[in-house]
Amino acid sequence: MDIMDIDFPNLGIYLRNVPKSFSVFGFEIALYGVIIGIGVLLGILIAAKVAEKTGQDPDLYWDFAIYAVIFSIIGARIYYVVFAWDQYKNNLLSVFNIRQGGLAIYGGVIAAFTTLFIYAKIKKQNAFRMADTGVVGLILGQAIGRWGNFTNREVFGEYTDNLLAMRLPIAAVRSSDISESIAAHITEGVNYIQVHPTFLYESLWNLLILIILLLYWKHKKFEGEIALLYLGGYGLGRAWIEGIRTDQLLIPGTTLPVSQILAIVLFVGSVICDVVIRMRMKKKI
Repeated sequence: MDIMDIDFPNLGIYLRNVPKSFSVFGFEIALYGVIIGIGVLLGILIAAKVAEKTGQDPDLYWDFAIYAVIFSIIGARIYYVVFAWDQYKNNLLSVFNIRQGGLAIYGGVIAAFTTLFIYAKIKKQNAFRMADTGVVGLILGQAIGRWGNFTNREVFGEYTDNLLAMRLPIAAVRSSDISESIAAHITEGVNYIQVHPTFLYESLWNLLILIILLLYWKHKKFEGEIALLYLGGYGLGRAWIEGIRTDQLLIPGTTLPVSQILAIVLFVGSVICDVVIRMRMKKKI
């Protein structure tokens, strides 16, 4: 298997020479960043479209997006660096190099929501209505952005031989991402690993959530319910997916994946909040 190949043998898909970057006037551009950029742009477009259809000002979301994108990238990087500090402590300048990945979605989500509530307060807008609209774009951006992990040969799971099993050349992945389980299935003469394509699982899960959010919109009972549905739905899928990833960010001093714990907390918290708010609404009737 060539170092630039990516295979899905059980689907009969064999991709040859899948690039990680391309050159423009001698400047190397990482596909990881391009894909994330496309995800961001399409996410803003759909959020603005939803805003227009629900009687809101689309320009409000284009304006908000400028701040959200900047602070979300910063938040995503800080989250990753904090929980992967051993990778950066001996070379602090590498903290600023995101061309090879190293953005944690939950860090970006936390930063995005924080920015939204501050922005809504300044602009005297309903933050929960904006959150409902914004998460539609956010989940689409996440679904697309995950494919940046595909071109980077990262964010994969343990060994599997299921229908979607993915093969990656050993030389193309970080040695730290090859777990003992994966290594145990590398036989003599084999130069690839066969793993769960967790980036694909999450992308498909996010698309499903997007469909649910759009279908449920006209049935929502209160401002902020779509945002809760996003937090709970994404948390539910992420809790499972994170459990099989080999590049987990751990809570310092433990073997607990921080994003898995956060996903579970957000899922449970979202369900509880939704139930409590609905009960209070019934009492007022």
